[in-house]
Amino acid sequence: MRHHRGMTSAAEISSLSSTLAELHDRVTALAENSLASGDEDMAHELIAVERALGGALRRLRRFGQGQSSRR
Repeated sequence: MRHHRGMTSAAEISSLSSTLAELHDRVTALAENSLASGDEDMAHELIAVERALGGALRRLRRFGQGQSSRR
């Protein structure tokens, strides 16, 4: 993984948050469709991914709020 040097800008964090939120929404839709079609195994796996993405999104947003308050 490539790491950027220096402080991360609020704009980068915001962009990452938006992208992660979109991915979270897409996984949620897939999980719901899997449940509706009766594919419970797939739905359970996607729900686990959805939870992980939700946690990552909360952490990223919290970090972004901390970065913007330091300005």
